[in-house]
Amino acid sequence: MSKLRTALVVGLIGEGIGASRTPAMHEAEGAAQGLDYEYKLIDTAGMVDVDLGVLLLELNDEGFRGINVTHPFKQKVLAHVAERADEVALVGASNTVLFTERGPRAHNTDYLGFLHAFRHELATAPRKRVLLLGAGGAGRAVGLALAEAGVGTLFIRDNNVDAAERLAADIRENFPWTVAEPVDAAGLAGLVPDGIVNATPVGMVSHPGMPVARDLLEPRPWVADIVYFPLETELLRTARERGCATMSGRGMAVMQAAKAFEIFSGKQADAGRMAETFDSFDAKGDRR
Repeated sequence: MSKLRTALVVGLIGEGIGASRTPAMHEAEGAAQGLDYEYKLIDTAGMVDVDLGVLLLELNDEGFRGINVTHPFKQKVLAHVAERADEVALVGASNTVLFTERGPRAHNTDYLGFLHAFRHELATAPRKRVLLLGAGGAGRAVGLALAEAGVGTLFIRDNNVDAAERLAADIRENFPWTVAEPVDAAGLAGLVPDGIVNATPVGMVSHPGMPVARDLLEPRPWVADIVYFPLETELLRTARERGCATMSGRGMAVMQAAKAFEIFSGKQADAGRMAETFDSFDAKGDRR
């Protein structure tokens, strides 16, 4: 590949991303806007000792306009960028990197994506007490978005205690109306939150299972999951069977992709059109 090529080339770096719907959303939107637009997957599953900095340099040299970043690189990528957009300073993670003449510039479209979906799909949901599962790159974006959406008390559960404590401290500093507290495994049993949000990879095809014990999913107002493949995770299916309202990862996936498209192309995305592409996949992840 050469920088002389005329196509706008972008991609996604992550582990176990073969079923991602993001390439189709980007390429269909690019075609609709008359762009020669290519979206490539760089799946690190099975790779040993991935050097993210070298990989970014190689993609830049090959003519990529930018790259999306997903698990497990959303925080690691910050060590390899020259500039950070304002929302990255807040979230402390990036899912979108634009290659510029000044060097890689980090953005975060997860934050806006989740906030938009939550406000539209769970607009009237009670939010006095919410349990967030995960304080990594995606978890930070989701936790801060929940605070902005007016959650009263946010309990944060992550095996990395330091990560949970850092997120709680950042929420208290930036959103003083939200009480943010880490919670350990033993503390989960006594919680009775209005809602639960999964911001871990557990539930993905490559990470099957549930991030919490089934007993925690007693009938409660709502449960949300940012995983979108499968669209109905085991967590959401179990929650629905127990009478909870549910929110899948669809809305966040579409909106974060739309904002990333705008960063890469400099053109406004049609989120509705990108949602139609997202919905064109069947339950197995194949295009209809």
